[in-house]
Amino acid sequence: MDKEVHEEDKLTGVPVSYWLASTEDTDYPQAKGEMEVDVAIVGGGITGLTTAYLLRKEGIRVAVIDSNRIAKGVSGHTTAKITSQHSLIYDKMMRKVGEEKAQQYATANQTAIDLVERIIQEFHIECDFKRLPAYVYTEDEEYVQKLQDEVTAAVRLGIPAEYTDRLQLPYRVLGVMRFDNQAQFHPRKYLLALAAAIHGDDCRIFEQSRAVKFFEGDWHTVVMDNGAKIRAKSVVIASHYPFYDLPGLYFTRIYPERSYLMGMYIRGTLPEGMYITAEDPGRSLRTCADGDRELLILGGEHHKTGHGTDMHKHYEILRKFAESNFDVIDIPYRWSAQDYTAMDEIPIVGHLTSGRNRIYLATGFAKWGMSNGTAAAAIITDLIIRGDSPWAPVYDPGRFTPVASAKNFVAENADVAKNYISGKLNIPTKSFDMEKGEAAIMEAGGHKTGVYRDMDGNQHFVSTTCTHIGCELKWNSAELSWDCPCHGSRFTYTGDIIEGPALECIRLLEDL
Repeated sequence: MDKEVHEEDKLTGVPVSYWLASTEDTDYPQAKGEMEVDVAIVGGGITGLTTAYLLRKEGIRVAVIDSNRIAKGVSGHTTAKITSQHSLIYDKMMRKVGEEKAQQYATANQTAIDLVERIIQEFHIECDFKRLPAYVYTEDEEYVQKLQDEVTAAVRLGIPAEYTDRLQLPYRVLGVMRFDNQAQFHPRKYLLALAAAIHGDDCRIFEQSRAVKFFEGDWHTVVMDNGAKIRAKSVVIASHYPFYDLPGLYFTRIYPERSYLMGMYIRGTLPEGMYITAEDPGRSLRTCADGDRELLILGGEHHKTGHGTDMHKHYEILRKFAESNFDVIDIPYRWSAQDYTAMDEIPIVGHLTSGRNRIYLATGFAKWGMSNGTAAAAIITDLIIRGDSPWAPVYDPGRFTPVASAKNFVAENADVAKNYISGKLNIPTKSFDMEKGEAAIMEAGGHKTGVYRDMDGNQHFVSTTCTHIGCELKWNSAELSWDCPCHGSRFTYTGDIIEGPALECIRLLEDL
């Protein structure tokens, strides 16, 4: 899969998510001045908005703030599968954290599907919601037994699962796990309608309001980048990566990965269902209605954020896979997604720490945020209203899982250290001669400087030191961004933050 991608093979055009392209942008106000609510929610994706909906039903005054526009981050770049089938997880969980906690995880995610459907029915939301089977399949003999073991574990936990060796895909598979009665939808249509339904006096939504400071007290205070302040008895951190991270608490416990998706029109139809491979290189398939046409969404090619030299190749590999298996007419959409995974591969949801009972956290959904994010909202709402949740133990941020997490913890944090050191030692090029659309890291004024020449020939100079903990950024040719290989912060070529954990933009330098 590391084959060379020639220049003539490269896709053209600016990457755009189908979910964003097929919906209008929102225009909620920016937070200004000072205000007081019962609960402040930082993050306007599926977790934040669902939490706001559930708390509002309990009579709680809520403010939701988003650094950009709501549902435009991870929730606008997902595969949008709502499922309890998270590749091969249940057999592993039962062995590493026990059957009781595996049962909590399974029930939480199965219930999340039903909750999404109830919300859709309550507000009559048109979002292409459809109940479908979800399949995990393999083309590798080594994974056949793993799929059979996973089916046994899922059935034991009450999930409607079965094993077969047949699947109506245009290529041969050796083994298949099927979960019935799962679901898919259009996430933006769902979330924008939900936001419109709950926005009002008791639930305020604010956009373009980046939380940059947080002060704890009897009333917590969230401070925005424009100086606006929200005081709240409780705070929910649903910002994908925690914007408020006590030193070393969470950035050593989760790691970022990017994956790639393409929306394409094909001749013929794909059998109804949602599909994903058990093995790498990962391949995810589903369809969705696009007017009177059907769009095939193909995803995969995950890798650690900031790693690799030519991100464009991942799109090209997906395109070649599609063209070798389907009669592709056009590929009008392509986009990438960023996900954080906890070291034990179980999301982190609940109290920030045991001594901070009115600060709540949801992160580390490991590519399954539509169901896990919805489940997280239900857990946090229960903790705020009732002080407990039946699913809280498996997601508990304070859990200690050395058997499940030790291997990943050592590997991922060794990788962070390696990238931090190598980034400082790497000798940049001294040439400013580059083609349009190219970028390089150069020495200028004794400092490393990132330079990008846009398609008009203008050069953009930025500092390449991440404002999170100082790792050196790497150029992402597919998304035209500067990405941090340590903890996944991403910046535009003009220095603005795309996603955290960084809270400050990288420095835009004068032309050199």
